Amino acid sequence: MEITPVDLDTIPMAADSSKLIIGQAQPIPMTEPGMWAPDPMRAVWLGALVPGLGQIYNRSYWKLPIVYGGLMGCIYAITWNGQQYTISKQAYRDFYTDIQNGKVTDDPLKTYNQLLQEGYTIDKMGGQDTYLSTLQNWQNNYRRYRDISIVCTILVYGLTLIDAYVDAQLFDFDISDDLSLNIEPQLYHDLMNQKSAELKVAITIK
Repeated sequence: MEITPVDLDTIPMAADSSKLIIGQAQPIPMTEPGMWAPDPMRAVWLGALVPGLGQIYNRSYWKLPIVYGGLMGCIYAITWNGQQYTISKQAYRDFYTDIQNGKVTDDPLKTYNQLLQEGYTIDKMGGQDTYLSTLQNWQNNYRRYRDISIVCTILVYGLTLIDAYVDAQLFDFDISDDLSLNIEPQLYHDLMNQKSAELKVAITIK
C-alpha cells in the first residue's frame, strides 16, 4: 500500500463538505485483480471436514506437521491412557473379588500381579489393603489423564479451525519490513479558503 499526495485542485468540491483534506491517503489493495485469495469460511468448513485441509486450502503447507503432530500426539495419549485405565480397572476388580473370597494368590497370570514391578510382591507393596488402594488410585489417575487428553484433542482441533480462518483473513496482509510510520503536519482548506493545521499520521508500505 502506498500513500500518494493529492493535489488540492484535483479534489472534488462537495456542497455539504466543510473541510477538504490535502494529502489524503489512497490505499492500494495488496491482492491484484484476478489473483487467487482464500475464502475464510470455506477454509473453516474444509478444516472441520478433514483436519489440516483448511491449511492446505490456504496453501500453508508448512503448518501440516504441526497440525497432524499435535492431533496424533493427543490421540496417542487417549489410546495409551485408555488402555492403562482398562487394565488397572480390571486388576482392581479382580483383586477386590479375590480379597472378598479369600483367594488372593501369587499367580503371575492374575491381572493384579501383572501390574507389580519385578521383584515386588503384594506384601512389599504394603499389604492387601494398601495395594487395593494403589490399584484404585491408578485407575482414577489413568481415567483422568484419558479425559484430559480428549479435551486437549478437542482444543487442538478447534485451534486448527481458528488458524485456518485467521490465515485466510490475513492472506493479503503485508507483514514485510518495508513499513514506515510518518508523523507530519497536515494542512486543511475549508470552503472559505481558510487554513488550519493538524497532525497527520501516515503508514507507508513500499
